[in-house]
Amino acid sequence: MNDADAPAGAGNTGARPEAMDARWQREVLEKLLLGTLQEKRRARRWGIFFKLLTFAWLAAALLVAGGWLVRDAKVSVGRHTALVDLDGVIAAESEASAEDIIASLRSAFEDHNTAGIVLRINSPGGSPVQAGMIADEIRRLRAKYPDTPLYAVVEEVCASGGYYVAAAADRIYVDKASLVGSIGVLMDGFGFVGTMDKLGVERRLITSGRNKGFLDSFSPLPEEQRQYAQSMLDEIHQQFIDVVRRGRGERLKDVPDLFSGLVWTGARSIEIGLSDGLGTVDSVARDVIKAEEVVDFSARKNLAERLARRFGASLGETMATALRASSSFHLR
Repeated sequence: MNDADAPAGAGNTGARPEAMDARWQREVLEKLLLGTLQEKRRARRWGIFFKLLTFAWLAAALLVAGGWLVRDAKVSVGRHTALVDLDGVIAAESEASAEDIIASLRSAFEDHNTAGIVLRINSPGGSPVQAGMIADEIRRLRAKYPDTPLYAVVEEVCASGGYYVAAAADRIYVDKASLVGSIGVLMDGFGFVGTMDKLGVERRLITSGRNKGFLDSFSPLPEEQRQYAQSMLDEIHQQFIDVVRRGRGERLKDVPDLFSGLVWTGARSIEIGLSDGLGTVDSVARDVIKAEEVVDFSARKNLAERLARRFGASLGETMATALRASSSFHLR
């Protein structure tokens, strides 16, 4: 039995090293493949990371170059003319808000190298409150810095609230084709009572005061409410007229329709005393202020501030939609 079993036993003993070698080779190969895959994954992750980092760096560089991430620096170049832009509708959440314009004006007046200030206006009007705040601040700053004049330069349009602000300037310069004036106030809205009657829709408005639904678009407009709204408009209109008379003084001509809300060309506005002459930012800086170098002091929001303001404005508008009346006052 022992002799018969020996060859078989010897054969089995000879096969074990070969099996072990094969298994060892397979394990080594699996480890090598697994290591290669892991290395490729790491390389891929690092590649993505560096690509994103490069993209972020380029994006940041472009935003900085475009002035989106940082405020524009005010470079003092010696004696100069300071420029402040009032562009667009004058409103609390706009680029032409009283907050931004006043901040720019203060910076311009406080710079000891400022020889004079040009307020460049391209505005159809807007909020009487915001326009009044800007005009009041101009008068305050002029009293505080009596040796620093402020001139308004109109390019395309200076109407209603825009002119409310311009009237506070020492002088107003226009282009002959500019649109100037519109000294008036309006309240706008819509009435849907007739439409609701045709559609068979009933308005259910419950208030704790008989005038709480004042100027509701879906309710009839009582005559007493119409008269009250007109009295408010007349009061604000008179405030506007007083501001213009105070600012322009004896330069105003006796024109019947001067305060009727009409808009005048720049050339005609000079004739009736709403403006003082023809001029541009460069010509006023060169020929009037005698400081040809112009430095822009206009507030420029960086990206974070613009996003914050946009978010805040959207949130505020959403909340106000449920609370605000259907009509609003505008100087335009």
